[in-house]
Amino acid sequence: MSHKAVPFLVPVILAAASTAFAEDAPPALHARAVDMLDHAIAFQSVEKTPEIANFAAYLKSVLVKSGFDPNDVVIDETGPAPTLVATLKGKTDKPAILLSGHMDVVAADPKDWSRDPFTPVEEDGYIFGRGSSDNKFGVIMMTLTLARLKEEGFTPERDVKLVLSGDEETAMASTERLSKALKGAAIVLNGDGGGGTLREDGEPLVYALQTAEKTYADYEIAFTNPGGHSSRPSKDNAIYHLAKALDAIAAYDFPVQTSSTTLGYFRETSKMTSGPIAEAMARFAENPKDKKAIRALRAEPEYVGQLGTTCVATMLSGGHAMNALPQRAAANVNCRIFPGVDPEDVRKKLVEIIDDPEASVSFVDTPHWSDGSPLSDNVLAAVTKAVHTRYPDLPIVPEMSAGATDSSFFRAEGIPSYGVSGLFMKPSDNFAHGLNERIPVASIDGALEHWRILITELASAKDE
Repeated sequence: MSHKAVPFLVPVILAAASTAFAEDAPPALHARAVDMLDHAIAFQSVEKTPEIANFAAYLKSVLVKSGFDPNDVVIDETGPAPTLVATLKGKTDKPAILLSGHMDVVAADPKDWSRDPFTPVEEDGYIFGRGSSDNKFGVIMMTLTLARLKEEGFTPERDVKLVLSGDEETAMASTERLSKALKGAAIVLNGDGGGGTLREDGEPLVYALQTAEKTYADYEIAFTNPGGHSSRPSKDNAIYHLAKALDAIAAYDFPVQTSSTTLGYFRETSKMTSGPIAEAMARFAENPKDKKAIRALRAEPEYVGQLGTTCVATMLSGGHAMNALPQRAAANVNCRIFPGVDPEDVRKKLVEIIDDPEASVSFVDTPHWSDGSPLSDNVLAAVTKAVHTRYPDLPIVPEMSAGATDSSFFRAEGIPSYGVSGLFMKPSDNFAHGLNERIPVASIDGALEHWRILITELASAKDE
């Protein structure tokens, strides 16, 4: 959605992993994937349009043609946005495995694009189009893999459910509804999180396994005042009060927090970087109270968010006339809150930091929050097999995302959720939510094998 972070990136490279040895997908399967992705991009599935439901109907037709009972592919248009839940039935009634993605995309104005955003174009090794990477690539890879498994007669030990929301990019209300309806599932495998990073020369660098997300929260800091004529100034000025409050917020560092995910992130990332920052990562992973390491990491925008909650002023408004004392001054403070921390506690901390009885500190919108997911041995083993089939020995690093995906709602319902996208990209190719969004065609075959391995490994296991 709009709060997603850029893909995992390690700025200084020591060595690349060995090149992939996994065989390409059969030509017919590759062509089928490209055709489905082209169809998907052509649906202008922007918020509150019938195209989201039309996209869902297309996906259902693909699954039904592959042998799914139409009753096992349910499109629900009664909620805040259309959803699709398709069930590949298992042998037992053990808790299901959920494959999560979203059908909606961010709006795109054709006047701004060099190609029409909803006309898929394959060019220079890429498929261009709005939603190609966020999240129609993931949706198509999961859908086609389930269709393929159905056609091959695969029967999982437990149900596997494809669970697609319709408003992830906006309110995420359909996600919340799905998470409550499917409470009790074993795990969520999210095609809209995690994934692989390629170097600029196309060699693989690292695979990020997303196990947690920071909470996105906006707070309004506001001061009001009777105002008056600017020729009669007073020290009791709403703008001055606000300026002092923002200075206090800028000077404050939230306490360092850690989890197995963030410590693992720094431990593994230190091995792929060099110089003082690598040393700081390794020291911090060993001793999270190392003040010198903390200072070094906090000085780097790439890593400061991994150390705990961050808050920063992002917008200002104030005053009503050039020649009048301001009656109101306000700022938006955007916080990315460490998993498991109640946003209300952060609001109270902002009140304490500002230390001004005239301040109003309120939520702009009610934030949704959840804790991280423990990394199970089975999930790690399946992800490792999927990634190493494609890129032997590639480092797999746990990741805490700075942004939000559908996983946050499932985690809040007690369902462990993992971002396990099969998409490998160079950071310079990431145009999600932006102009000329694209995905590399070369990532398709590996992603199909990635999802086949994940599903068959985890859905065939007798135990989670």
